[in-house]
Amino acid sequence: MFESRQFGRSEARSIAAGLALAFIFSAINLDGAQTKPAKRRNPPAQPAQASKAKKPGPTAVATKAAKSFDINYKEFKLKNGLRVLIAEDHHAPTFSICVTYNVGSRDEPPGRTGFAHLFEHMLFQGSANVGKGEHFILVQQNGGRANGTTNPDRTNYYETLPANQLELAIFLEADRMRAPAITQANFDNQRATVQEERRQNYDNRPYGKTYEVALDLVYDNFAYKHSTIGSMADLNAATIEDAEAFFKTYYAPNNAVLSLVGSFKTDHALALIKKYFEDIPAQAPPQAPDMSEPEQQGERRKVIEDGFAQTARLDIIYKISPGNTPDWYAVELLGNVLSNGSSSRLYHKFVREKELALSVSADASERRGPATFWFSIMARPGADLAEIEKLLAEEIRRVQTTPVSDAELSKLRMQLSRQRAQQLYSTRRRANALGHFAVYYNDASLINKVWTIYRNVTPADLQRVAQKYFRESNRSVLTTLPKNTAQ
Repeated sequence: MFESRQFGRSEARSIAAGLALAFIFSAINLDGAQTKPAKRRNPPAQPAQASKAKKPGPTAVATKAAKSFDINYKEFKLKNGLRVLIAEDHHAPTFSICVTYNVGSRDEPPGRTGFAHLFEHMLFQGSANVGKGEHFILVQQNGGRANGTTNPDRTNYYETLPANQLELAIFLEADRMRAPAITQANFDNQRATVQEERRQNYDNRPYGKTYEVALDLVYDNFAYKHSTIGSMADLNAATIEDAEAFFKTYYAPNNAVLSLVGSFKTDHALALIKKYFEDIPAQAPPQAPDMSEPEQQGERRKVIEDGFAQTARLDIIYKISPGNTPDWYAVELLGNVLSNGSSSRLYHKFVREKELALSVSADASERRGPATFWFSIMARPGADLAEIEKLLAEEIRRVQTTPVSDAELSKLRMQLSRQRAQQLYSTRRRANALGHFAVYYNDASLINKVWTIYRNVTPADLQRVAQKYFRESNRSVLTTLPKNTAQ
């Protein structure tokens, strides 16, 4: 779901003596210039075991079919307001911890873009009882891995470790929530790191600026109008005083969710969480950002040049409802009908049949506020962009006027069922999903309910949302051309 067009961490982070870590979080990816993140699905449970004694009779078959695939978790709240979600699972001797903060780039004021992501970097630079660079070293030396990500709507940090290192992970997360090392040297170092990340992922790669230009074209409200990476000017203007104020405002226990999944005893894990977290003082709740977005009154168009691009790219974007609404689930499922896999409608039309495109995608971003549905087509060199746009309009009219067939929807549900099992099989993805639903929608139980919501979407729902949102007056069109062919 990039956004999810969302922005992740850099592929390498400088620590202590220049130690670099590979980028390991696959669920959140760079956008526009990046690939779209995998959609979150309801996680799987372990398969039921067949009886060895005899073949199951009708009653046994019915019992097996009714087996719950829900993730069993318990929810607690500490005295300082920290919400805790614990899912005990002993199938493997590992666990994952995720701390999700209710802050993202949507909380940044004008003139301070990129600050949420910059501060995410700061929390890997040491804390009161952990030296600079030691967080990664301690995790790696104990057989684990760690990282963090920032997107428009939240920031998260996570570790996966062997089961015997539970206390280490809880201590590390608590120590940096309590007292990160906010020093001028750390701030200057990480600002330079983020600026280099911007150069690599936006300024000096093909289609790197397309995503930022598209956001500016589509949105009117500043909260979503700018990218998570921020501008060079704003990064240069940021001060250590800004960092200290940002920490005090947003990095408080009452503005966070801790999710823990894996092999441990719940009572023991909760006791450790209380030991290290409960005396961290709460702060005044931060003011929620204004997410209102005026209705678009007409089509918007823009053409940009890209000196790194080798072929043209067409992005057509529609504003849609926020995530976790009936319309959002329907339009997100419609995106899968249109572009999920090589047998999808758009791939068949543009890549196979007409041979006009190298790639095509259509999906809904997931946002806590007004979201977007994004068609993106990478044209074959020399392809007629007007013809591509005309054919896309025909495919849109098709879903608006003709219901998706039951057979097509059944195939899609099987694909999503497989993705559900793959994407949230690990403890890390389950921990991240629990934090995601709790922070985005104040409802961690969506980890178990969301699949039922998708299954209940009907062909009539898909047709309805296509008619409602895929209107010319609600459309923004961005064309990216190689610099030597731009008109």
